[in-house]
Amino acid sequence: MLFACENVTRCYDGMPVVQDISLSLGQGGLVSLLGPSGVGKTTLFNVLAGLDVPDEGRVYLNGEEITGKAGRVSYMLQKDLLLPYRTVLDNVILPLVIRGEDKKTARDKARVHFEQFGLAGYEDKYPHQISGGMRQRAALLRTCMMDTPVLLLDEPFSALDAITKLQMHAWYLDIVEQLHLSTIFITHDVDEAVLLSDTVYILNGRPGRIAEAIDIEPPRPRAHDFSTSKAFAVYKRGILDALGL
Repeated sequence: MLFACENVTRCYDGMPVVQDISLSLGQGGLVSLLGPSGVGKTTLFNVLAGLDVPDEGRVYLNGEEITGKAGRVSYMLQKDLLLPYRTVLDNVILPLVIRGEDKKTARDKARVHFEQFGLAGYEDKYPHQISGGMRQRAALLRTCMMDTPVLLLDEPFSALDAITKLQMHAWYLDIVEQLHLSTIFITHDVDEAVLLSDTVYILNGRPGRIAEAIDIEPPRPRAHDFSTSKAFAVYKRGILDALGL
């Protein structure tokens, strides 16, 4: 197993926010964490990213305990957080510059991915000059430049309109295959979770606990009509039932 957490509990002011959370991610896998607002998804991600230390439980990467160790996995927040005064290219290379690489070397490393990420020709544009979908692709490329084996994505597509979101879903699944990415992402969107995930972990309750883990059986890449299939509807109903909806 590439990445896992076991029996994670995190408390604030003596009260558990998430309790006894265990989940796992295999090499090349894509799993989602789905649940209502306020259930502790971002709290859990802060623990998985090593930005926060759990009150109980452990986090592992390739069998090594990394609890509380930041920088071992990549973490993209919900907003793209592109710096308005930096070009798209200079936003993308920020993780490399922070690590101490000189700008020329970092730019050369990043440029080779711009066509793959649909950003070719926009290297010298500023964030306000590109679309929302392109901003998200730039933020994802910046996250990938951290060059870690696991990506944690906190609602990466939530700010996009419905059509752009569907386009980004197809694009990201293609990028996952090309770059052999391993991803855990937070979502509130049931359709998105079923469409993209190998496994959907449903977080519910106060404190947040894993109510159910639902494996989505059709392997990726899935048929183009999967989202309108009977199987898709059955998975969606199962998730809604687990959420009590």
